[in-house]
Amino acid sequence: MPEKQTLRRARKAKREGKAPSTQAGEFVREEIEHVRRGKHGARSTKQAIAIGLSKARREGVKLPLPARGKTSESTRKKAAADVKRGRSAKKKAVSKKRSRASLKALRREGRRAASKRSLSRAAKNAR
Repeated sequence: MPEKQTLRRARKAKREGKAPSTQAGEFVREEIEHVRRGKHGARSTKQAIAIGLSKARREGVKLPLPARGKTSESTRKKAAADVKRGRSAKKKAVSKKRSRASLKALRREGRRAASKRSLSRAAKNAR
């Protein structure tokens, strides 16, 4: 569940008519901050960004699915499921066991993915 401040910022961006990618950027920023503060780790910068985008889709940000061929079919399916969840009114809670397990797995990951150096590398590679 994203923090209230993140939701507030994303909604403000939407009100101002900014692009969905800008709205989703708030969720990605939150995820990077979580890694930096040690709440959890990430295997790579891409993973931290993917978690943020997933959260954005689940909160109803109208992000397009990843392009066919750019990502695996399973990733596209997951993104489609996130979009579907973002559109539906009823938010189904994840089971306690599942959420605990995923957080435990993320805690085992390193913190280097959110360093300024790796973020600038990821930005260069995205171009």
